[in-house]
Amino acid sequence: MMEGNYIFCSQDETSGLPLYATTVGYWEHQIETHRPEGFPDYQMHQVLDGFGEVVVNGKAFKVDPGNVFFLYPDMPHSYRPLNQQWKVSWVSFNGREADQMLLFAGIGESGTGRLKENKLIKPLEQMLTLAMDNEQETNLERSKLLYGLLIDLKYQLLTPSHSHQEFDRVKPVLQYIENNLQRALTLAELADVASVTPQYLCRIFQQTMNIRPMEYINQQRIKRSKQLMFQHPAMKMYEIAGRVGFESSSYYGAVFRKLNGMNPEAFKKLHGLVP
Repeated sequence: MMEGNYIFCSQDETSGLPLYATTVGYWEHQIETHRPEGFPDYQMHQVLDGFGEVVVNGKAFKVDPGNVFFLYPDMPHSYRPLNQQWKVSWVSFNGREADQMLLFAGIGESGTGRLKENKLIKPLEQMLTLAMDNEQETNLERSKLLYGLLIDLKYQLLTPSHSHQEFDRVKPVLQYIENNLQRALTLAELADVASVTPQYLCRIFQQTMNIRPMEYINQQRIKRSKQLMFQHPAMKMYEIAGRVGFESSSYYGAVFRKLNGMNPEAFKKLHGLVP
């Protein structure tokens, strides 16, 4: 992991953009910070290691690896480490579309969130590893990556009602589905993997993945069928349907059309896969 650094982004060329980065940084050990008047920009911090506490308008949040916390402009706040090493990365940003982009990601106010995966979000990592200069091209690239970061957050953030314990229960089910797509799968079977009832599995699956389990299975089956088309262009559709767990080629075709707006044959033709 890189040493701590702080990059101030020149705004000479970027301040007219609808969204632009102002600072990007990373600390091996984030020090205690008090801002009774708040900060002029939006901020997003990702906790990479250790434990800390964030206080916003008198409300305290404990944060650990996998947590992110968001601070809106001019909002009084403070944050401090709770152990010897609190690794934190961050980006601050502004722009006329900043608020709307955060809303798109499901963030409407200062507070904390939890990521589905405990690793540095890729666009933020790329922002940190760009050359530490203030060349126009570099600053524009950081703002471009910032846009991607906020879009990624929509899919990587668990909503407040989705505890990480619930997502931890779903993860083995996702792996089980991946390993058994080629055969029929029942809701009861999946519930057994998570050691919950079928009804509870449906609820936590919908909460954490925003989709019902059987719909998710069909999506993954169609995705794998496309891989087979590219790997084996001569394979018949009924063979592909069977290889990805569909009991009939007609049902496979109906699901494929529903998800892609075309039938499998049209998809193959579109991508030049007709032998």
